[in-house]
Amino acid sequence: MPSTIQQIHTDYEARGLRVVAVSIKEARSTVASWTQTQNVTFPVGLDSFGGVASLYGIRATPTVVLVARDGTLVAGAAGTKPWTSDKGRALIESLLQSGG
Repeated sequence: MPSTIQQIHTDYEARGLRVVAVSIKEARSTVASWTQTQNVTFPVGLDSFGGVASLYGIRATPTVVLVARDGTLVAGAAGTKPWTSDKGRALIESLLQSGG
């Protein structure tokens, strides 16, 4: 999943898409090591106590949550998904075009 999300970040960052990963209950050193190993260039936050996971109803990892510019939850998907597929890109394109 990191390579897929990294590709989406790379492809759409200039158009306003912001990718932010949130690590749930992992040590800072573990997350830092992982981001270096995976060549992740988007920000990764730490949810040390699970508050963010609770806020968005995250029950499994990985989970991707799409949040509109105004903070509204647009969609969520547990597990790995083909975000770089034609269907995944079409969803991202529609959100960017609608201002979502």
